[in-house]
Amino acid sequence: MSIETTPHLNFRGTAGEALAFYAEALGGELVVVTYADAHAVQDPAEADQVMWGQVVAPSGARVMANDVPGAMPHEAGTIPFFVSLRGDDADEITAAWAGLSEGATVVQDLGPSGWAPLYGMLRDRFGVTWVLDVAVAHPA
Repeated sequence: MSIETTPHLNFRGTAGEALAFYAEALGGELVVVTYADAHAVQDPAEADQVMWGQVVAPSGARVMANDVPGAMPHEAGTIPFFVSLRGDDADEITAAWAGLSEGATVVQDLGPSGWAPLYGMLRDRFGVTWVLDVAVAHPA
């Protein structure tokens, strides 16, 4: 597998509804991991919100989404998306991270996370937010 680029949309409490809509509209398979599933609950009222979700259609169309936690600022239309780079080769992801991090602000250092062997987030020098991770299989 090579690295794939996927739009990663940010919502406030409506990511599950949006992903279900995209799955229906695109004829794709929906996978959702809630904050509770990932053992990453910061606010019990947000436990069932989407920490990570994805729709993959047979056509190749993909979209990812999450619900921005209430403790983080979020205005609809402001940072409405991330660019997600996913791959199965840690060396490729690490090399992409090294290139993108030049002049960037690191939001989350590249390293192991509760849901991926490698995960990191940065805002490049042009203001684009990138999330990079090594993909793992999630049950449907």
